[in-house]
Amino acid sequence: MQPTSIDVPESVSARGLVRLMGEVRIPAQLSVADLRVFPQREVEVGFACRTSGMRRHHFTGPLLVEVARAAGPIFDPSERKDRLRFLISVLGRDGHHTVLSWGEIDPEFGDTQVLLGLRMDGRDLDEQGPHLVVPGDRSGGRYISRIVEIRICADARLWSAAG
Repeated sequence: MQPTSIDVPESVSARGLVRLMGEVRIPAQLSVADLRVFPQREVEVGFACRTSGMRRHHFTGPLLVEVARAAGPIFDPSERKDRLRFLISVLGRDGHHTVLSWGEIDPEFGDTQVLLGLRMDGRDLDEQGPHLVVPGDRSGGRYISRIVEIRICADARLWSAAG
C-alpha cells in the first residue's frame, strides 16, 4: 500500500501560515512569529529517511501540545480522560500528512515532546513554515515539512454506524 498525499487547496497553503482548526473554541491562522510567542524548546533528533538515509538535525520551537491547548480543544470537563479520544492531524504544503493522538503528546500520558520546529540547524524556517518534529521516531515518516494545517478532532466518526 502506497502512502497517500492530500491535494492542498490554495486557500490552505498560504506561505508560512498554519491553520489551527477542528473541534476547538479558538480556531486560528498562525504565523511563525505567532508560534515564537510560545515557550521554545530545543531537541536533537536522528531518523532514517527513505530517500536520503540517516538524518540528524537540531530543531527549536514550541511544543505541539502547548499550541494545541491554546486553541481550546472541546474536551468534556466532567471527564478527565475525554481528551484521550482526540486526534491531531498535521498537513504539509506538499500534501504529506500524519495523525497523532492527544494521549501521545499529553504530559499526563505519553508525554512525547513533539515540536513545531521553527529553526532547523540554526536556520529560521520563516519562509517555509514550521516542521513537525517527533523525537523518538526511528523513521522520518511523521516529520512533516512546511505545515499548513493542524486539525484537532474527537474520534467519534471512527465509531459511527457507517464506519
